[in-house]
Amino acid sequence: MAFSPEEIERYARHIVLRGIGGPGQAKLKAASVLVVGAGGLGAPALLYLAAAGVGRIGIVDDDSVSLSNLQRQVIHRVEDLGRPKTASAAEAIARLNPHLAVETHAIRLTAENAEALIGTYDIALDGSDNFATRYVVSDACCRVGRPLVSGAVGAFDGSLTTLRPHETGPDGRPNPTYRCLFPEPPPAGSSPTCAETGVLGALTGVIGAMMALEAVREIVGGFGDGAEGLVGKLLLYDARAPRFETVRYAWDPENPLTGTAAAAR
Repeated sequence: MAFSPEEIERYARHIVLRGIGGPGQAKLKAASVLVVGAGGLGAPALLYLAAAGVGRIGIVDDDSVSLSNLQRQVIHRVEDLGRPKTASAAEAIARLNPHLAVETHAIRLTAENAEALIGTYDIALDGSDNFATRYVVSDACCRVGRPLVSGAVGAFDGSLTTLRPHETGPDGRPNPTYRCLFPEPPPAGSSPTCAETGVLGALTGVIGAMMALEAVREIVGGFGDGAEGLVGKLLLYDARAPRFETVRYAWDPENPLTGTAAAAR
C-alpha cells in the first residue's frame, strides 16, 4: 500500500522500528478498528490508533459529553459539552490525523445490532462501562470471528485481555471466550459505577493506551520478537502499589459459545 511523502514522514518512527517497519505500517493503513465507547478508555485508545495510522476507525457511543467526563476523557474539550461523544471524538481524530476514515455510530450496541456492525471491521476494542455491553460485544465478536481487545477500570485498578475465541491456540485447544473468564455478569447493583466510587483519571489513560498497543500488535501480527500477546491472559494493573500482574485463563468446555454443549447443537 503506497504512502504519500507526508505519511512517510508522519509514520517515520514506526517505519524504522524493527517489529513494525513499512510492511507493518501498511497493515495498519489497511486495517479497520471499531472502538466501543468514546469515554475514559476509548478516548486514549482512539487517539493512539489514529496517531498510529489505522486506516478506518469506527466509534460507537450513544452518550453526550458532560463536564464530569473531562477529568479523564481527554479526547473531548469544554467546547464539546452537550455534543454527541461520537461527533466530538471524530473531530479530534481528524485534527490529529487527516489521513484516516472515521465512521460514527451514535447507538447503543445490543444483541440485535452488534454482529452486523462488528462484522464490518477487522478488530474491536471494548471500552464500555457496563457488563451488559461487554457481554454483547464479546459474544458478537466470537460469533462473527473478530478479535477483541477488552479493557476495564475500577477506582484505582484496571484490567486488559485479548480474545480470539474463533481460533485455536498452540496446543490445539480453542482459545478462551470472555465467558470462560467471567461466566456470568455480577448481580444487578453489586458492582458500583465510577459515578459512585470515583475513578483515577490517568488510570484510564494507562489502560486505554495499552488497549491501542494490543490492537496494533494484533494488526501487524506481533512485533517480530516471538513474544505472546494477551490471548488467554488477563493483565491486571494496581495504580496504588503500583504493580502489574498477569493471570492466565483457559477455554472452559462448559462455556455457552464454544463449549462442548454448543458444538453438539
